[in-house]
Amino acid sequence: MAVSDEGVHNVVVLVRAGLLPMELGIVHRLFGTAADEDGQPLYTVVTCAVEPGEVPTDADFTVNVPLGPQALRAADTVVVPAAVEDYGPQRRGWLSPQVRAALAHVPESARLASICTGSFVLAAAGLLAGRRATTHWKSCPELAALYPEIEVDPDVLYTDDRGVLTSAGVAAGIDLCLHMIRSDHGADIANTVARGTVVPPHREGGQAQYIERPVPQADGSSTAAARAWALEHLGEPLTLDDLACRASTSVRTLTRRFRQETGLPPMRWLGQQRLQYARRLLERTDQPVDRIAAEAGFGTGTALRQHFRETLGVSPRAYRDTFRGAR
Repeated sequence: MAVSDEGVHNVVVLVRAGLLPMELGIVHRLFGTAADEDGQPLYTVVTCAVEPGEVPTDADFTVNVPLGPQALRAADTVVVPAAVEDYGPQRRGWLSPQVRAALAHVPESARLASICTGSFVLAAAGLLAGRRATTHWKSCPELAALYPEIEVDPDVLYTDDRGVLTSAGVAAGIDLCLHMIRSDHGADIANTVARGTVVPPHREGGQAQYIERPVPQADGSSTAAARAWALEHLGEPLTLDDLACRASTSVRTLTRRFRQETGLPPMRWLGQQRLQYARRLLERTDQPVDRIAAEAGFGTGTALRQHFRETLGVSPRAYRDTFRGAR
């Protein structure tokens, strides 16, 4: 994690005409409330525009931004929210001269992130070439067509590829910011920020963007009870039949409802919950890897190590060293 000379990580938001105010608010709220055990802020968050002054939004008010693009020179993380212009026809490789000049101020060491269709700015600047990225599910086909050099993934909430991050729609910006906070300072800090904002502390980046039926039906047919039960029994060898029995339904119906409500098949969802639990244990306890593997339902340390490398690209030991150190 990069930090400024003062020891606090500087987050700079670059806004453009037609800004979506909620996306700006997300960044300020989440990073702005992250603090250490002594209550000291872990981030500074400032907003800049290509030209200082009144910036139109997509609502019936403007935002006064006194800072120009020079503020980007001190950035440790740069966040580019969406703007109304992103929703119009795109031109391959086109970026306004003002935005291109503003991005030239960004230090090479800075982390870059976009919210929603702000990814088109990063793409046009050549910052996503050869990387995995996403954007709002409605715009993913256009992003892929305009920039074939980008590995566009329409089925995720956010991506994190070598210091360049992208997120899906507006709400996925929350997941993206919490992911960055978690990566910088560990789960406890991110969970505290999430609780203060009353949002889920962690949704995997691989969760589907678009879920056909995000709100369970009121007739009791939801898989919520089965999911809650599974979370209490992660260390046991759970099967599809076990989950179907808890949901009082067939395996076929359970699988269909799981996809509708979570965007994932049951066993993939279960694997994500086990991995998330193992991560928490690595961050918060000194238990050996084999014991954590058993408690999380992976069976053996070898299986846990394999899952960590396939999913996170690191070993459990490296993950623990990173996040216990961050805490």
